[in-house]
Amino acid sequence: MKFLLAIASALVLLAGGSARADANPAPAYRVVAQYPDFELREYAPYIVAEVRVSGPFSEAGNQGFRILAGYIFGKNKGERQLAMSTPVTQEAEPKKIAMTTPVTQEPAGAEQLLQFRMPEGFTLATLPEPLDPRVTFREIAGGRFAAIRYSGRWTDANYAEHLAILQNAVAAAGLRTSGEPVFARYNPPLTPWFLRRNEIWLKVD
Repeated sequence: MKFLLAIASALVLLAGGSARADANPAPAYRVVAQYPDFELREYAPYIVAEVRVSGPFSEAGNQGFRILAGYIFGKNKGERQLAMSTPVTQEAEPKKIAMTTPVTQEPAGAEQLLQFRMPEGFTLATLPEPLDPRVTFREIAGGRFAAIRYSGRWTDANYAEHLAILQNAVAAAGLRTSGEPVFARYNPPLTPWFLRRNEIWLKVD
């Protein structure tokens, strides 16, 4: 019961935008250039807790969120609670083919990678050990990303529509990208769909 109340309280705080002294802000970035349909950002490296889940895009996102929320709200050795982070990111798991690792958007049912950014001050060695073996840690290298922001429901159709807009705009700007598109959710499920902040990031070479 305490675990469920902790999650509910954190979601309410996120939904209402309330500030907390121990809140974990979104990853720091600077805007390198502004384009009509997207902005080019420079992100610093950061550490994430991540989990791999299977299923349709939206269902995988919800399942992964619950697993990672469990970790940060005390399902770890020491039962330590960590600050809630935004955004929650999601991307299709890369698949190795021969000696390369091309990354493409996978159809429904493919394995998805969900990530929570960890609070500042932790390293890979000092993060509390998860009780759920599905939760692992990784350092994200950062770099330049083309990002589009939009509102609405977390549906495949809404995601695909804005991904196409971003890809076309990036190509028109003469930029080259690599890797899997990253879907970033800044709000909990309780947030009305028209108030949600959603983003898609493409890694720029």
